[in-house]
Amino acid sequence: MSLIPGQCSVLIVGAGPSGLMMAAQLLRNGVHPLIIDRKTRPSQSSKALTVQARTLEIFRQMGLDQSAIVQGNVISQIQLHNELNHSANEVSTLELSSSGEQKSHFPYMLVLEQYKTERLLIDYLTINTCPIYWNTELLDLSLTDENVTTNVKRNDHEQTIQCDWLIAADGAHSKVASTLPVSFSAAKDEHRYYAADIQVNLDSGKEAIHFFSGDQGFAACYPMQSNSLRCTGMVPAALRKNDDLSFADLKPYLTFTLGVSVQNEQCTWFSTYPVRRKTAENFSIQRCFLIGDAAHVHTPIGGQGMNAGLQDAANLAWKLAGVIKERYSSKILKTYHQERRPIARQISKTADRVFNTYFSSNWFSRNIRRYFASAILGDAGSQKHIHEKTLRFISQAAQNYRSAGLSVHHSQSKLVRAGDRLPYLKLFDEKLNEETDLHSWCSGVGFTLLVIGHLNERDLFLLAKWIKQTYPFDLNFYYLPPSDRNQHVLDAFEISKKQRRALIVRPDLHIGYLNDAVVIDMLDTYLKETVGWR
Repeated sequence: MSLIPGQCSVLIVGAGPSGLMMAAQLLRNGVHPLIIDRKTRPSQSSKALTVQARTLEIFRQMGLDQSAIVQGNVISQIQLHNELNHSANEVSTLELSSSGEQKSHFPYMLVLEQYKTERLLIDYLTINTCPIYWNTELLDLSLTDENVTTNVKRNDHEQTIQCDWLIAADGAHSKVASTLPVSFSAAKDEHRYYAADIQVNLDSGKEAIHFFSGDQGFAACYPMQSNSLRCTGMVPAALRKNDDLSFADLKPYLTFTLGVSVQNEQCTWFSTYPVRRKTAENFSIQRCFLIGDAAHVHTPIGGQGMNAGLQDAANLAWKLAGVIKERYSSKILKTYHQERRPIARQISKTADRVFNTYFSSNWFSRNIRRYFASAILGDAGSQKHIHEKTLRFISQAAQNYRSAGLSVHHSQSKLVRAGDRLPYLKLFDEKLNEETDLHSWCSGVGFTLLVIGHLNERDLFLLAKWIKQTYPFDLNFYYLPPSDRNQHVLDAFEISKKQRRALIVRPDLHIGYLNDAVVIDMLDTYLKETVGWR
């Protein structure tokens, strides 16, 4: 049995998706963490099932996107089955690919079992020689302004681990959160959900997720890479007090909701689990940070929870790594709570609104569903608007940090603002004579300065010289001059002739700084005063 180091810079408690992503992102930024988990081995089953476009964009930066796609099932449609009567259903189709083709490198959802997502990240840690200490339970902890001291137990042996920073990634029933003075927003009533892997024939193939809604309940069916479907939903009211609920008990209700008999279908895996929606009032306390389910728990509608946790890690890791390596002032760590908690609250509100309107059985909700279905099936304008709005929420591409302290906007641009995720825009690199995109340009470790539009040679030389002398290792630089082949990029940023935009893109692909003028002093002021660059 390998011994656990008694001291470390960062201790991550929990080796689920959020904790593994946090470790991977820290490694990518040059910090080697210590990660522990009370489980004896990686998960073998899965509750979370969908990987959204925004997460795939982070995977792409890490070189993991293609491995994820090969192991998963690409979803290009969402089909909404709205019960009209006992014998007919109205089907509304949301086309993800056509709506998102120009919005992301990944204009779809990916059905990928959680254990496969975890395995991708575990392999990444293994390649970077970062072990996971399984069968290691956190017993208690104590905080000071200088460090965190923890007591852990591994194979009946207790020991102390002292760390500079602690990351709570230990799930909805977080031991860390329960030990800290963390309060949670008023938790909504607890619902009990089920998940079952079954073999059942549906009209369409493996490219669509199906949502069934009727007076007797709802179900969501996710086609996996194998020939099975993951069916999830809320346990019917009549069965909620059944502590020994089995798939056989659920069959009549599921058959009625789906409109397809499942009486003779094989169930290879079945589970029920409670979800009580809540959000921590503080995502950080002294030297501890809460990420993923330890910080926020959502209704499992739309596949947002796990992806939100992965984005928490992507937001925090580069900031923490910069502080540890003494490149940024520690004040930047305050922006983690400032940026991510509003996102968690918005996800909860939106998921609750969708749940209450689409899956409720009351008269008002039934009519809302009919209206929504009619709009989707109606004119092309309504379809495009609804499709794009739905995709932006599901993909998490609409999430922004516009009102946060790291976002500085000195531009007339209204379509794109500081704090937004950098738009995915294809472009032609005239220097390399190849097709690429803005996300590829900004995929490296560290910040990226983008200058788009007209810039004379003298100013371009001075800019490159300033970067080389002041930020030689931490600020990447790309220049996109006006050209016919790249006019769409200038249009996206509302750049007219002889104009320009200066953007500083953060390591997590969000725009930190946007200015119509390319002024070195202003760029330097942003990096040193706003980011806290040392």
